Amino acid sequence: MAKATSKPVTEKKVAKKAAPKAKSLTIDAASEAILDKLRSLNIEHQLQSDLEWCLGSYRYDGNPVGLIDAINRALTVLKAEQAKKTKGVTAAFITGITKAIA
Repeated sequence: MAKATSKPVTEKKVAKKAAPKAKSLTIDAASEAILDKLRSLNIEHQLQSDLEWCLGSYRYDGNPVGLIDAINRALTVLKAEQAKKTKGVTAAFITGITKAIA
């Protein structure tokens, strides 16, 4: 009679996968997205200039105060464009930007 070798039964630990998080924009990425959207719509040229300047300033010194102010001004413009049903200005876009500055 052959001797049966018994290996200890080990339970495999199943790694639980975390639910994929929605990608949240950083302030830097949000301002770039706003700038691209304003350029594609060809509106608010002064606001575009302000966003560019504030973005450069933020990248240099890391102080987001001016950039957040410019983003808030852009949000009011984008919400008005959304109310006009302008193509490309979606609720998801505005929500993503709002989360980035929160």
